[in-house]
Amino acid sequence: MCRLPIFQRSDIISTVEFNHTGELLATGDKGGRVVIFQREPESQTEPFSQGEYNVYSTFQSHEPEFDYLKSLEIEEKINKIRWLPQQNAAHFLLSTNDKTIKLWKVSERDKRPEGYNLKDEEGRIKDISTVTSLQVPVLKPMDLMVEVTPRRVFANAHTYHINSISVNSDYETYMSADDLRINLWHLDITDRSFNIVDIKPANMEDLTEVITAAEFHPHHCNLFVYSSSKGTLRLCDMREAALCDKHSKLFEEPEDPSARSFFSEIISSVSDVKFSHSGRYLLTRDYLTAKVWDLNMESKPLETYQVHDYLRSKLCSLYENDCIFDKFECAWNGSDSVIMTGAYNNFFRMFDRNTKRDVTLEASRESSKPRAVLKPRRVCAAGGKRRKDDISVDSLDFTKKILHTAWHPNENIIAIAATNNLYIFQDKLNSEMH
Repeated sequence: MCRLPIFQRSDIISTVEFNHTGELLATGDKGGRVVIFQREPESQTEPFSQGEYNVYSTFQSHEPEFDYLKSLEIEEKINKIRWLPQQNAAHFLLSTNDKTIKLWKVSERDKRPEGYNLKDEEGRIKDISTVTSLQVPVLKPMDLMVEVTPRRVFANAHTYHINSISVNSDYETYMSADDLRINLWHLDITDRSFNIVDIKPANMEDLTEVITAAEFHPHHCNLFVYSSSKGTLRLCDMREAALCDKHSKLFEEPEDPSARSFFSEIISSVSDVKFSHSGRYLLTRDYLTAKVWDLNMESKPLETYQVHDYLRSKLCSLYENDCIFDKFECAWNGSDSVIMTGAYNNFFRMFDRNTKRDVTLEASRESSKPRAVLKPRRVCAAGGKRRKDDISVDSLDFTKKILHTAWHPNENIIAIAATNNLYIFQDKLNSEMH
């Protein structure tokens, strides 16, 4: 277990993503930078090793821009990072801000060519008249250097802010989603994309919902899902039509009229949707709950988990300070048996789908000491009985929030972004549930 500081205090982490093997972990921040961490190789062979992730490469992905036609400033904040499956020695990842998606190549170089015929050691061109013999250039060892180079820039396709990107299982295409449209791209073609969902009404006054997240099915390249601010999920099949405005399945939970309030629509908005690794289930997160849906049952969620139901009485103050609009992400573990999502006060929640047990843990400086064991935390609702270590809901710090989380694809390792700190917990962190 370790805590990795993200260099400058002002750089707030805006996305976290493991690659497909879990050996690399990328974070994006509000300053437009991407920091890649690499797992130390010795951690895979030593059973009690901490398996630390150390900085592998840092690069500036996006810069602030200005749209002069609309008089809008485009901030450099990285909204999402997605890794492409590794095909050769190099790694590739997609990063996006509000408007522009970029494809980056991450490669290593530990040898350099020497002994050119037409260049001297400093790279200057020789006078051909001085070349009297030919030699074969050779590769000499050098200190390892990680090179990050931009390979593609996908721009000018979104009128609204991009909230999601997702790589297809065919590894040739990916999609990007904004508030009203979803576009399909080929990784080799930057000057055009295909619009596959468009929910923009002819009259914007008729607009009732926006797209909040979208993701491809992990195994079927024709299927994708997108969520909306009304709490619905739409599964679309690209084999049915070029424009998938008509969904194949609509997942929606009927609203209880007796529980209807001013905040109902706001707290039902889905902030994240993730397919399970098996492709059978969907995990969604709204403001107060996490839900697991079975693709074969559209009428209601298979499981509903209360993340912080004690906030229900605080919705009015959370609306006034804009916290009610926070967008929490969610994650599956490698076997789809445990789900994880964030909360306030730097708490994050885990739910075991098999045992139905749950735990609240805290990402803090105290818990970031090597080999420290995380202690379960408990929040006491206002007016409820308090145990010794309970925390009152009135003392929660709403400026400390866990919005971005990621789970290693195979192992019990999680990455938690807490404002401008990245925490990595592993091995027995959720032993209370197993």
